[in-house]
Amino acid sequence: MAEKTVNAPYNEDALPAYAPMEWSLKEIRSAIPPRLFVRDTPRALLYLTRDCFVAATFWTLATRIEPVASSAYVQHLLTPRGAELLKWSAWMVYWWFQGLTFTGLWVIGHECGHSAFSPHSLVNDSIGFVLHSCLFTPFFSWKYSHHRHHSNHASMERDEVYVPKTRSDLDIPQEVEDESIYAEILGDTPIYTLFMLIRQQVLAFPAYLLFNVSGQKHYPKWTNHFDPSSIIFNKNQKNAVIMSNLGLLAMIATLYYAAQVFSFADVVKYYGIPWLCVTHWFIMITYLHHTDPTLPHYRAPEWNFQRGAAATVDRGVQSCLPVLGWQGRFFLHDVAHFHVIHHASRFLFLLIPHHGEEATQHLKAFIGPHYASCDKPIFPALWDSYNRCQFVEDAGDVLFYRDKTGRAARRPAQKTVPSS
Repeated sequence: MAEKTVNAPYNEDALPAYAPMEWSLKEIRSAIPPRLFVRDTPRALLYLTRDCFVAATFWTLATRIEPVASSAYVQHLLTPRGAELLKWSAWMVYWWFQGLTFTGLWVIGHECGHSAFSPHSLVNDSIGFVLHSCLFTPFFSWKYSHHRHHSNHASMERDEVYVPKTRSDLDIPQEVEDESIYAEILGDTPIYTLFMLIRQQVLAFPAYLLFNVSGQKHYPKWTNHFDPSSIIFNKNQKNAVIMSNLGLLAMIATLYYAAQVFSFADVVKYYGIPWLCVTHWFIMITYLHHTDPTLPHYRAPEWNFQRGAAATVDRGVQSCLPVLGWQGRFFLHDVAHFHVIHHASRFLFLLIPHHGEEATQHLKAFIGPHYASCDKPIFPALWDSYNRCQFVEDAGDVLFYRDKTGRAARRPAQKTVPSS
C-alpha cells in the first residue's frame, strides 16, 4: 500500500491522483453473496468456548511456573540463577499467548457489539457485556460510540476516533518556504518517537475512553465514555451507559478481592500484563487499519458512507507471513486481515474462518483500485504510519496525511467539469 520512496524532487502535481468511488452502498452490498451475511449462533458459541478453554488452559499452566522453577530438582539442574531465568521466560511466554487469547475474546465482544455474533440481541448483549467488562471495556458505551464510528468513518466532522490533526491544529503556517519549520514543529529524535509510540500502544484506548483522545475535537472538553450525559450518547442510552459502568465496577471489585485472597503481584502476573497486551494489540491493529498515508479522509461535500467504509486498509492479506502468522489467524480471528469488508458490511459475521476472506475477494473484485491492502510486516508498518501520518490540510474535501516534512503520498484528482 505504501508508496515507494523515489530519490527525486518532491512535486505535488506528480503524486498519484485519487478520485473517490461513485458506487452506491446497495451496489457494493449486492456484490457480496447473501449467504455470507448469515449469522450462526451455535458456531459462534463454539469459537467462544474454544477461546475460553484456551485461556483457562494457559492460566492453569501458569500456576505451575513458580512451583516448578522453585523445585529442588530444577534448582539443582539449572542452578538458582538458571531457575530464575526459566521462571521469567515462562512468564513471558504466558503473557504473550494469554494476551493474544484475551484479545481474541475482546474481538468476540466487539462482534457482539455489532450484533454479528448472533441474530438474537439478548445473546449479543449478554455475551458482549460479560466479555468486555472482564477486559475493562464499557460494553454498551463503547458499542454506541463505535456504531457512530462505523456510520461516519473517515468523516472529518463526524467520525468518532482516529480523526486526523489539521495543519492549524499543530500551528503549522499555511505557507512554508523553509522546510526546517516542519522539523522545528514535528521533528523528534527516533528515541523520543519510539517512546511516544509505545505510550500510544499502552495508553491510547484508556485515554480515548476517559478523555476522548484522538476523538472529535469539537466535543466538549471533558467528553468521555462513562458520563451518561456525555455528548456521545442520546437520552435513551443513559441506562445502558450506567450498566456498562457497573460492569467495570464489578470487575474492579473482583480484582481487589483477588488481590486480597492471593496477592497484588499475582493479579498483575495472571491478568494485568495480559490485559496490557490486549490494549497493545487492539490499538496496533485498529491504528493500522485506519492510518496510512494513502488512505483518504473526507469533509462533508465529498463524504458518504461507502467512501468512508472503503477508507481502511487490510493488513497482510497477500503476505506469505500474515499479521503474527498462524497466531494472528488462530487467536485474533483474522481481525487484522479483513477490515475493509468489516466496514463495508457492518452485519457480516467475520469470525467464521474464510467468510471474511471470501467476502473480501468479492468486494475487491467489485471496487478494484479503491480496495486498500498492505503486506508490509506489522511492526515496520506501525513505525512507518506513525512517522508519515502527521496532519491533513485545513482546506479541501478529499484529504491525505502529510509527513514530518509536509509531503503527501497522494493527491485528490481534479474534478472534471462537464462540457455544456
